[in-house]
Amino acid sequence: MENATGAQQLFFQHIKNNLPAHLSFVDEIAEQLNISVDSAYRRIRGEKPISFEEMRKLCSQYKISLDQFLHLQSDSFLFTGKLANGTDNFFDEWMKDLLQKLTFIKGFEKKHLYYLTKDIPFVSFFQVPELATFKFFVWMKTFLHYEEMIGKKLSLKNSYSQLDEIRKKIVHIYNQIPSTEIWNMESINTTILQIEFYREANMFESKDDVIILYNKLEDLINHFEQQAETGKKFIIGESPRNDSPDYYMFHNELFIGDNTVLADMGVTKASFLNHSVIHFVFTLDEKFCNYVHKAM
Repeated sequence: MENATGAQQLFFQHIKNNLPAHLSFVDEIAEQLNISVDSAYRRIRGEKPISFEEMRKLCSQYKISLDQFLHLQSDSFLFTGKLANGTDNFFDEWMKDLLQKLTFIKGFEKKHLYYLTKDIPFVSFFQVPELATFKFFVWMKTFLHYEEMIGKKLSLKNSYSQLDEIRKKIVHIYNQIPSTEIWNMESINTTILQIEFYREANMFESKDDVIILYNKLEDLINHFEQQAETGKKFIIGESPRNDSPDYYMFHNELFIGDNTVLADMGVTKASFLNHSVIHFVFTLDEKFCNYVHKAM
């Protein structure tokens, strides 16, 4: 019984370690299990055994692999992610999920993003409204196959105003997290190829938009150069401050990256793997994340 109590206390400690410091741990547990704060304290201290159903809820909410937690010798890793569901609201949910993940990372006192890029880090496009409009259109029309975009041409005048608020929030939070980015010689080419494909396929309403996009892309590249020179991360059009987050850029000459992102939050780590163009799956698995960190 004593060992079971100890395991239960370690289980709750594991959850606590994966929460940002500003969140109340006991309030989180009480809310997730729909119990009183006093009942939550009793479970956290091991005075009341946790049920299988309660453990299931907590494992689901906080993405805990029992294999990993119990140190079972398994080759399995628990990843979580959302897939496009064939409706035209997936991208809105994708943006909300991205904001939630970045907010979670930013909530930790110690945090750092490591980004092994295949393309330009996609959040950076959100800083430039014209580039954001282009990327939103390409993702929704060409990769997510939104029915409402069948036969439509791209115009930079159609700025997705319903996404403006969340886009700006994502930019604001992302630029408060210190980052290390590992680029390669192909990182810029994906966006150039997309612009050229749309131009050659006559999918722009105005040829002037092509010139605007190339100018804005050049502005963004110049901004990355400023960040690399100053070693600081800041929003395009602004100037770095002494307290701006650190920024490190490396040129990888050995291979093309795969858009792997590792978030190191001191007490815990999270790995994000890219698939199917804009989709990501992530894991908090300690063994996997430590391996990715070492590989980075």
